[in-house]
Amino acid sequence: MSGQQPNYDLVLKGGRVLDPRNGIDGKRDVAIKRGRIAAVAADIDAGAGKVRDVAGSIVAPGLIDIHTHVYHKATSLSVDPGFIARRSACTTLVDAGSAGAGNYDGFRDYVMIHSPYRIFAYLNISFPGIFGFDKDVAIGEATARAMLPVHRCVEKIEANRDRIVGVKVRIGGIVTGDLGLGALELALEAAVAVDLPLMTHIGHPPPSYSDVVDMLRPGDILTHCYRPEPNSAIGADGKVLDAVWRARERGVLFDIAHGMGAFGYDTAEAALREGFKPDLISSDVHVIAVEGPGYDMLHTMSKLLNCGLTLPEVIEMSTSRPALAINRPELGHLGIGAPADISVLEQCDSDYVFADVVGTRRQGSTLLQPVAVYLDGREMEVSRRPFEESFLVGSHHHHHH
Repeated sequence: MSGQQPNYDLVLKGGRVLDPRNGIDGKRDVAIKRGRIAAVAADIDAGAGKVRDVAGSIVAPGLIDIHTHVYHKATSLSVDPGFIARRSACTTLVDAGSAGAGNYDGFRDYVMIHSPYRIFAYLNISFPGIFGFDKDVAIGEATARAMLPVHRCVEKIEANRDRIVGVKVRIGGIVTGDLGLGALELALEAAVAVDLPLMTHIGHPPPSYSDVVDMLRPGDILTHCYRPEPNSAIGADGKVLDAVWRARERGVLFDIAHGMGAFGYDTAEAALREGFKPDLISSDVHVIAVEGPGYDMLHTMSKLLNCGLTLPEVIEMSTSRPALAINRPELGHLGIGAPADISVLEQCDSDYVFADVVGTRRQGSTLLQPVAVYLDGREMEVSRRPFEESFLVGSHHHHHH
């Protein structure tokens, strides 16, 4: 090979490469060949390949939203995966239990297979999945034991391990009704049988936050970790619950999953004051959340950045950690040979005033915006973010409120 120039398909030049898995945070070039990461170095000669100048931008692994609802049109709560991936610069979307054993095949054959994006799923322990959720409809899917046939969940997962990454259960309030923790027991039974993690939604009490996290195992995910009262991670004394610290020590993972009901500033700020950071950032994007205040993955990342998490932390919680949590270690990093899933972002000054799900507001100073997305080395479309555009300081259509 002496003196011979390697030919790359594309080199992204001069960006700030943030690859937490591989300990990289600095100005690097990234070379892509045949859909994979071929080189990451200070100065790469592209040879005959294409060059894209991304100076001033963040070059991160493709964003992974580990909590979405994208069984589009077949479940009332779901949104179009392509729309949401384009808007929020994601390469991988993980559906959090929209489908159960009774309707997973349709999700696979009518949505996943037709999407260029990587779509995985947690299979709902409830046979019909989340079937009664919309703007003025809320019917719990885990209120009756008959709706949670463990053997059907297990069979469906065994037949679909390529895409199903775990079991999902929604716990609390009207979703579980009198069944309560019984639904969690059944979901755990299924998760144990297939040796996969459980993702547990926490809603209104009963059961209590402590009761729920006490049952979770290492690698299981408590989603909606910063939900507001009632049933937040913060006790009456204003401190993070002992059960939460114990769960973290065991290796339980805590996920944001903003959605329409699950991010409260009082909870987030109290938790962060004590050093209780999330493990995972996700949107819980669905038919209501997509209209705000959660919007999508990128907006939720911006919100946590404005809460004081560092950019490397926010990127790690949105790339490397979710990839490991769904046991897809090939994703979420920019190591040589990894699929060339790349999200190029810009951090912009902004006067956006963020709101949580109960209406508490916080002045922000920065917003992440999409520049480009590559999936397996192919450039994907990114779309505009009209709900943020007018708040970008220095943009020509900026107006003060």
